[in-house]
Amino acid sequence: MKPSLVLKMGQQLTMTPQLQQAIRLLQLSTLDLQQEIQEALESNPMLERQEEGEDFDNSDPMADNVEQNNSPQQQDNSNFQDSTVAVNDSQEDGEWHDRIPNELPVDTAWEDVYQTSASSLPSNDDDEWDFTTRTSAGESLQSHLLWQLNLVPMSDKDKLIGVTLIDCINNQGYLEETIDEIVESFHPELEIEADEVEAVLHRLQHFEPAGVGARDLRECLLLQLRQLPSNTPWLTEAQRLASDHLDLLGGRDYSQLMRRMKLKEDELRQIIELIQSLNPRPGSQIEANEPEYVVPDVIVRKHNDRWLVELNQEAVPRLRVNAQYAGFVKRADSSADNTFMRNQLQEARWFIKSLQSRNETLMKVATQIVEHQRGFLDYGDEAMKPLVLHDIAEAVGMHESTISRVTTQKFMHTPRGIYELKYFFSSHVSTSEGGECSSTAIRAIIKKLVAAENAKKPLSDSKIAGLLEAQGIQVARRTVAKYRESLGIAPSSERKRLM
Repeated sequence: MKPSLVLKMGQQLTMTPQLQQAIRLLQLSTLDLQQEIQEALESNPMLERQEEGEDFDNSDPMADNVEQNNSPQQQDNSNFQDSTVAVNDSQEDGEWHDRIPNELPVDTAWEDVYQTSASSLPSNDDDEWDFTTRTSAGESLQSHLLWQLNLVPMSDKDKLIGVTLIDCINNQGYLEETIDEIVESFHPELEIEADEVEAVLHRLQHFEPAGVGARDLRECLLLQLRQLPSNTPWLTEAQRLASDHLDLLGGRDYSQLMRRMKLKEDELRQIIELIQSLNPRPGSQIEANEPEYVVPDVIVRKHNDRWLVELNQEAVPRLRVNAQYAGFVKRADSSADNTFMRNQLQEARWFIKSLQSRNETLMKVATQIVEHQRGFLDYGDEAMKPLVLHDIAEAVGMHESTISRVTTQKFMHTPRGIYELKYFFSSHVSTSEGGECSSTAIRAIIKKLVAAENAKKPLSDSKIAGLLEAQGIQVARRTVAKYRESLGIAPSSERKRLM
């Protein structure tokens, strides 16, 4: 084929920089948006933060006549006034120094300035206050064990073995490698034997948290039981159960346990309660991750029997165009400095408009969600209605992808707690009366049924499905099992208890 020129007419959607910026701001969380705003304030001199309680008129900077410059006569008058003030300040400088006393009165006290930090301290009757959880940064289990290792007097060889053992302990607190594997990891010239590694391991197993350095669950429980006071009730029997009959306890075979240990039902129950008070994953007590803070974007409250929706104004700072800098822009000037300022002014306008568009879209979506889920706000999870993205998109006149961006990493503060906007969306299950029931409501009902079940005869998935069907909710057994697993509820065989 010969090359040729062909003219075609067509339409296509072009992503302008303004549209790209609006979409990017729309999908940011509140914390990410605050960082984005801070970067914009630092890079664009035309943007400034509006302080709380400050009144201003942003019509002039945002209008078309903002680029008119001040007249030369006004500039000359202002320069004359500035020079006059400078002369007067220089003449009266000596007088000011004579008038200022050595000690100035203050209108605040030390307690007033540091009242916030002092109020966070515990009271005399506050037993639940923990200093480390309020002030300390995240610490890994390895660093916590190394800190204790450095406090124990031992030889350099034993300390090397201790550091190696700590490196082999996982986040749950268990030793992943065998003694022989650890011995083989050392250089042959060190001549480290298995007995030496075993001796150092026994010393590590006395570190905090209790049970750390165990090689299996049995050893972990025994280590914790050995650190309990000797006068603890049923301590000897609990050690015997953990040592010899742990498999029967895991299988909930209580009748066999009572026969082998020659115990009554009430005695076995107290022993099991003592073992259940132990931590099977001692390393989980040392949390290395920093806490993640959630700032709600929307606040929902009830006023006069009506649910009101409002944006969290404290989460996002209010911005405006700096009127003084905007007044320096000249309409007919094409110099490099004026072009730069004009571009910065235009970018500031786009950024403020994108923020306004984000707030309006978020407000529309949140209002529709609250309108649809008023039953949840009044009565809880069991009253949650089925809801999909298409329902909200059709109500607000937007695309489903836009609704997905709005509801991702956006949180709503309600009297029942803080929820991500996606929490209010769920699939539906048909009812016998021809209606629909949301999956969130079904999960809440399953959780309520399990909480009220007989611990000796827990409800099976088939039994739960039958109870739901009696309420008009048609759910298959495998669907009940899926919802139960999503709630973190164990099967009925593992929920059996000895009461």
